[in-house]
Amino acid sequence: MQLIDSHCHLNFDGLHNRLPEVFANMAANDVKQALAISVSRKSFAEVLAIAEAHSHIFATVGIHPDDPETEEFSTEELVQHAQHPKVVGIGETGLDYYWCKGDLAWQHKRFADHIAAANQSGLPLVVHTREAAADTVRMLKEHRAHAGVIHCFTENTDTAKAALDLGFYISFSGIVTFKNAADIQAAAKYVPADRILVETDAPFLAPVPKRGKPNEPAYVRHTAEFVAQLRGVAVEEIAAVTTENFYRLFNKVPRLQEAV
Repeated sequence: MQLIDSHCHLNFDGLHNRLPEVFANMAANDVKQALAISVSRKSFAEVLAIAEAHSHIFATVGIHPDDPETEEFSTEELVQHAQHPKVVGIGETGLDYYWCKGDLAWQHKRFADHIAAANQSGLPLVVHTREAAADTVRMLKEHRAHAGVIHCFTENTDTAKAALDLGFYISFSGIVTFKNAADIQAAAKYVPADRILVETDAPFLAPVPKRGKPNEPAYVRHTAEFVAQLRGVAVEEIAAVTTENFYRLFNKVPRLQEAV
């Protein structure tokens, strides 16, 4: 069985200082590869360094939508970084109306720049959306985003359908295992098998039975097991389809048998 953590932050506190242990735990739980996500210019350098040093780790380039003061990447810079063989996606990008209020023109421009970079580079978008689903879908549609994933999905089946209709994938984090996550669980049953991914968003959002503890890529197995139970299939089936979907979306990542 092979699992892939499609979204984690290996450079964050609690992970970067214990990478050998994190990687050993991944191996023990059949988590064979992971995608380390950029959220700032500084974090991009950090996740790229980790990816360059480890054959089973890959990276994205992007600026998270929650900080109006952070230094931007221009669209041109994003496209340039996207040419690196270890950079396989654009983001984390998107809209966040939970942490950010008021005039959010800066946030919309940042998102539009990332969509443009993804379209120009051919890499998929990694989209964050929080309390902004309608505008997120609208901007993806208006800017003709070509491919991507709604990461850490926390919406309902209507939003899932809107994203699926645009050709996007849906990724479920440990939140799907929480008792109060009925809408998310319904979406996890609704999403077609060829569009579903799993992730940790580590070091955040550890799934049951690790809830409340620091998260790490190995724990994506718990999310996969829960989603399998929801959908009435074996965890091996969820592992197989989410792995295949990851390779189809993030098509710069070499399949495991090709990795060196």
